[in-house]
Amino acid sequence: MSKPKINTEMIGALDYLEKEKGIKKEIVIEALEQALESAYKQNYGDKNVEVEFNSLTGNIKVYAVKTITDDEEAVEADSNEFMSLADARKLPHGQGYDIGDEIREEVTPRDFGRIAAQTAKQVVMQRLREEERKIIYDKYKTYENEIITGEVSREDKRFTYVDLGDGVEGAMGFRDKMPNEHYRVHDRIQVYVTKVNDDRRGPQIFVSRTAPELLKRLFEREVPEIKDGTVLIENIAREAGDRAKVAVYSNDPNVDPVGTCVGPRGSRVQAIVNELDGENMDIVEYVKDPAEFIANALNPAEVLDVIFNEDKPATDTEDSTTEEDGEEQAERSCTVVVPDNQLSLAIGKRGQNARLAARLTKYKIDIKSASEMAESDQAAEDEPMADSEEDAENSED
Repeated sequence: MSKPKINTEMIGALDYLEKEKGIKKEIVIEALEQALESAYKQNYGDKNVEVEFNSLTGNIKVYAVKTITDDEEAVEADSNEFMSLADARKLPHGQGYDIGDEIREEVTPRDFGRIAAQTAKQVVMQRLREEERKIIYDKYKTYENEIITGEVSREDKRFTYVDLGDGVEGAMGFRDKMPNEHYRVHDRIQVYVTKVNDDRRGPQIFVSRTAPELLKRLFEREVPEIKDGTVLIENIAREAGDRAKVAVYSNDPNVDPVGTCVGPRGSRVQAIVNELDGENMDIVEYVKDPAEFIANALNPAEVLDVIFNEDKPATDTEDSTTEEDGEEQAERSCTVVVPDNQLSLAIGKRGQNARLAARLTKYKIDIKSASEMAESDQAAEDEPMADSEEDAENSED
């Protein structure tokens, strides 16, 4: 059997894959040998063969692998699988063979070089695509739950696509787009990577501008005390593009968590507001006392009293939801009393202030003015008195 010519192009391709793309030669050679075995069986018949590729010279050899047996019927039935002991011992250096041994006989076809070159090209290209996809997936998987800067590249009915580099695009769905923002091609924006999926066509990367976690990452970037753990974010309630409430606290009594996040003359929080195209930001202090926390959450309104309705769990209303990401609805409720002139401020425009406070504290909040609460208390006092007078009349009858 003649040896195939040295394939210098193939050797060069292997070197390129290893040095430039980080794909080890062994991985490609293993895939190549498997593909060449399949190509041989397809072109020359289904035989029990092994292919060896020499990574130094590029030579390819095909070996038929047979099991030595003394069963003549097995040899006659399948000479590709079995060889008789007598025939094996006729081979050069065959005296040492015994029953059960495997013998490898070279069967490289004269014209196998052409088939091998074509197969090798296909394998290399496929492996290159697979490894490049894996490298990109591994890279962007590390960006999951992080902020990344990209450039708006295009838009269709479902997504706005953001070029993240490496020929990779992040898909931003309708709910992940800021309602007050209009994107144009080549706009540079910061997005939060919500999910990275591995797909045979390449990594699928989903990004968001509305996720509360985006706000958290922005605070970590702008406020070093959050990054190092001195100040912690307890919860975030956000209506993207309009307003957000952020509850923060510190385990260090010497650190003011709210002032730290606001920064000198509001510089830190203003940087975040600018990044989010003017989204209003309420930073409130989280405390373990729920009444005080609820009062803080309703900032800027003044709170006179917080009455917990332990026997009246929250109903499945919009205001009782804890987070927009689908967490379980709160089962705790309370009534908050505010001055008469603060009622509209506490509720907020279209109920936004109360709604965000409910999500932040995980309480369903019913807001009443001081006069409404007084009337309600008076009615409650009058009701037992009316009932007793009615009972007295019935007893006289």
